[in-house]
Amino acid sequence: MRAIILFAHGARDPEWARPFHRIQALIRTRLPDTPIELAFLEMMKPNLLTAVEAVIAQGATAITVVPLFMAQGGHLREDVPRLLDQIRLSHPTVAVSMTSPIGEVEAILQQIAEWVVLGHNS
Repeated sequence: MRAIILFAHGARDPEWARPFHRIQALIRTRLPDTPIELAFLEMMKPNLLTAVEAVIAQGATAITVVPLFMAQGGHLREDVPRLLDQIRLSHPTVAVSMTSPIGEVEAILQQIAEWVVLGHNS
């Protein structure tokens, strides 16, 4: 079974995570039989390892990590690959992959630009 982990940076203010929980809820509605977890790199829970353990406990044999980051900075180039390597070593029978950060997806950038052009900046 495939699972998806939405992965965000994290912040001290719990309200900061509200849009990410909304994205998680929207995906769960579209994929009700797929485990969808939200994880954070720092300051918030669960962390990536805890989210991985949760979806494996639900029967996941393949996990796609989706970074909800606008750009690929040091965390995504260095820290996250090390975390994923540790997870792969701990769970060799589970296929773990990571997509590009959402800020590098052309369709998403086009939608943001369209929203701005149409004057939805209030």
